[in-house]
Amino acid sequence: MNQRLHEALKEHFGFDTFKGNQEAIMTSLLEGNDVFVLMPTGGGKSLCYQLPALMMEGTAIVISPLIALMKNQVDAMRNFSSADTVAHFLNSSLNRAAIDLVKSDITAGRTKLLYVAPESLTKEENIEFLKTVPISFYAVDEAHCISEWGHDFRPEYRRIRPIINEINVRPMIALTATATPKVQHDIQKNLGMQNAKVFKSSFNRSNLYYEVRPKTNNIDKDIIKFIKNNPGKSGIIYCLSRKKVEELAEMLAVNDIKALPYHAGMDGATRSANQDAFLMEKVDVIVATIAFGMGIDKPDVRFVIHYDMPKSLEGYYQETGRAGRDGGEGQCITFYAAKDLQKMEKFMQGKPLAEQEIGRQLLLETQSYAEASSCRRRSLLFYFGEEFTVDNCQNCDNCINPKKKVEAKDDLCAVLETVIALKEKFKADHVTDVLLGHTTADVTSYQHDQLDVFGCEQGADEKLISAVIRQAILAGYLDRDIENYGLLRITPKGKKFLSKPESFKVIEDSDFSEDAEPEMIKSGASFAADDELYSILKDLRKKIAKQLGLPPYVIFQDPSLEAMATTYPISLEELQNIPGVGAGKAKRYGADFVKVIKRHVEDNEIERPEDLRVRSVPSRNSTKLFIIQSIDRKIPLPEIARAKGLEFNELLDRIEVIVYSGTKINISYYINDIMDEDSQEELFDFFKECQTDDLNEAYKEFGEDYTEDEIRLMRIKFLSEMGN
Repeated sequence: MNQRLHEALKEHFGFDTFKGNQEAIMTSLLEGNDVFVLMPTGGGKSLCYQLPALMMEGTAIVISPLIALMKNQVDAMRNFSSADTVAHFLNSSLNRAAIDLVKSDITAGRTKLLYVAPESLTKEENIEFLKTVPISFYAVDEAHCISEWGHDFRPEYRRIRPIINEINVRPMIALTATATPKVQHDIQKNLGMQNAKVFKSSFNRSNLYYEVRPKTNNIDKDIIKFIKNNPGKSGIIYCLSRKKVEELAEMLAVNDIKALPYHAGMDGATRSANQDAFLMEKVDVIVATIAFGMGIDKPDVRFVIHYDMPKSLEGYYQETGRAGRDGGEGQCITFYAAKDLQKMEKFMQGKPLAEQEIGRQLLLETQSYAEASSCRRRSLLFYFGEEFTVDNCQNCDNCINPKKKVEAKDDLCAVLETVIALKEKFKADHVTDVLLGHTTADVTSYQHDQLDVFGCEQGADEKLISAVIRQAILAGYLDRDIENYGLLRITPKGKKFLSKPESFKVIEDSDFSEDAEPEMIKSGASFAADDELYSILKDLRKKIAKQLGLPPYVIFQDPSLEAMATTYPISLEELQNIPGVGAGKAKRYGADFVKVIKRHVEDNEIERPEDLRVRSVPSRNSTKLFIIQSIDRKIPLPEIARAKGLEFNELLDRIEVIVYSGTKINISYYINDIMDEDSQEELFDFFKECQTDDLNEAYKEFGEDYTEDEIRLMRIKFLSEMGN
């Protein structure tokens, strides 16, 4: 058998040797066994069924979830063969004539591999046809799609086994790159292959570097800086929303990075063209949703960036696994904000309760991974049921920059005793509440506030308790029962520890709890990086304001000056990227400011921060455009607000932003309807004399003479007429 396999490998694919378990897998399949293959991305799964298909009598039926994936696989097989008829796909993209051609080639025995979508497999017409042809075996690719606990659950996969039983029972090979023990069990159970020969490859991709960074307002700048520091390298950036994919791809393009978008909402031709451009290295970066990458074989992807944390660790592992498939460098950078996961949890509302609970458990695992300060590789491998005993992997952010360990022997004892007191029937968050003495609704309803262990860790840091639980699971003292939605159980090793406690040191989790979106800088104390320049710019603003007979804030607000003294814009184009400075203001007032900044930079030999010189994409905000056009048509402001589902004060917020950025608008038509001429004049004169745009000053001056809306409307009128 071995010699025959090696000869076939050389004949059909030109390889001399097999990788990992490939030879054993193929031998088992050729012997007529059911086979389950768990092999990480880049391990060579496809070959495990492609070569046996070429060697066996009949046609192998390959069930695959994506049309694009099928096409790639068929094209790849045809490249290795002298005849295009060796492989076909059967899915909804084919017309009747094409379907007839496929069936003709299969009937004639010319086709060794037929790729079908699960939906196509269930069509009565196809079932009846497949009953008439000799089938060598069935291959279920991306088999994790069969499990609700997998990251890409597809209900159609659940129908595969009954359909196969109806067509013709033959050996089956199920393959996946990501499966936890729970998912593996689900796959084998649902496909009726509990007695299958199981082949697991190590999930450890030692060449991949894992890092989680806090997601802040500067994320776009951080990404641009990273890419520019890695010139000419291929990379993938994953975003959760199609809108963000489009926006980020455009942002990268205007900053001279060769990037294209990819998502399922694009038309097929554009999507395919963008994918090909990436594969042919016409562009360096593809910005995509998870629709991109399944089955994409580009060995030299050097970085994978997650703009958003994925919904599951399986998804994360699979997507990061697209880096460094050739064994070379692979940097996996993820931006994380706790509120992103909270948002995802909200999206699950309305789904069946069981599905919600599964989704929450997957999100919790993701959160645990992101916030943990222990070795990321160890956490990942543990999730997939693989033990990693090395103390320091030397290729993740936590191992390269290790945090100090703290003794937590007593804390672990408290955790284990609490799990026992709760009869091993509760999840980590409930255990934590009991330990810390939190009288939550659940704690009191179960009367757990009456337990001796209640509050035994009162005053302790919640993040420390979370770290103790997490690292106790990794160390084997606790077990999380996934079958029962993550209930904590004590292991024999944990019981042994309780009877004879020993040193247990943990690394406290990283703190990502703070709101990653800082509030807009308010006027007042300077937040500028360069106080000297900030002072120079304030003097210049005062001088120009005096010449024009205007209050200084009309020229530029303080936050805008602070940003100038941080990023050093030295052209009008760069100045337009400063918050509160649009094209109008830059053109009207900007020349003197960029001149002063340029001189300051040269005189002080300042090296401008590269990462902050980011070109923005011109705004095409539909709401902004609608507001401006509606005001031009003199539509009453309350009607504009209603049309966009805004409160009146929210509309004023939007109009203020428009005016402050330098766009001139005329709302006199509305003000004239609600205010008399004398009132308007009084407020206008006030704003002309006032040295600040702080509304509180106006409220103090006029008390209850005018409403807040009236004062704001007149300030908008003043700023537009005098400053723009």
